[in-house]
Amino acid sequence: MSESEEVTAEDGETAASDQVAGDSVTTSPDAPLRIEDLRKDFGGLTAVDGASFEVEAESLTGLIGPNGAGKSTTFNCITGVHEPTAGAVYFKDESITGLSPNAVANRGLVRTFQIARELAEMTVLENMMLAPKDQLGEQLYRSVLPGLRGDVREQETEMREEVWETLEFFEIDHLAREEAGNLSGGQRKLLELARALMTDPDMMLLDEPFAGVNPTLEEKLLDRIHALREQEGLTFLLVEHDMDLIMNNCDPVIVMHQGQVLAEGRPEEIRNDDRVIEAYLGEDI
Repeated sequence: MSESEEVTAEDGETAASDQVAGDSVTTSPDAPLRIEDLRKDFGGLTAVDGASFEVEAESLTGLIGPNGAGKSTTFNCITGVHEPTAGAVYFKDESITGLSPNAVANRGLVRTFQIARELAEMTVLENMMLAPKDQLGEQLYRSVLPGLRGDVREQETEMREEVWETLEFFEIDHLAREEAGNLSGGQRKLLELARALMTDPDMMLLDEPFAGVNPTLEEKLLDRIHALREQEGLTFLLVEHDMDLIMNNCDPVIVMHQGQVLAEGRPEEIRNDDRVIEAYLGEDI
């Protein structure tokens, strides 16, 4: 990123923070995430063109569309990777439009990536220990003043216990001492989801979490996602190209086409929607 881009990002975050503080909106308690007239231009190309949709609380919502429909760009605008050209993103009744990825994550909205982004030369355990926010050990004065070191050690002990519980939940605790770069593709996806969970999110955006994953690990990932939704009350928005997987696991389903929302509804409604069938040019969905 260039220096000018960094300045723009900082300015955007400041502006967005002002919005959060002074421009709250009222939205349905069943829709923690709301996208309004979102637009993203890259030069002369419009990747997202006025998309609007909501994601209901504690749902596993699928976001689908043909290649180039604008799904990933929409994810990037929601999570602060890209700043929208126009429109707004609201999370838990507040505007997060233009906030940095770190600021968005700190508000409880986290994402995973199609290609897992683990720290390859660190162990699985070390990757996990880096994830929790508000770590006292990151504050220099707490690390060096004798009277405050105990607080750091106590928090680190609690975090380590939570890390082990999370690794056990994802059934990768046996890999804790393994360097993350040695894991298989599916194991990396499990690590990324586990690491995202350590940030204590309210909602997770999953960008093709099953890409390159074998059927056994795919089933394990799905089981963990359903368990987190049903037992912990997490909300999920899932981008995935496997239509059978989407139709069998997600409800509702949102369809994007040419940067716009083409259809929304229950899986059986989407499967039989003529507009969706035409958009996929006859693909079996």
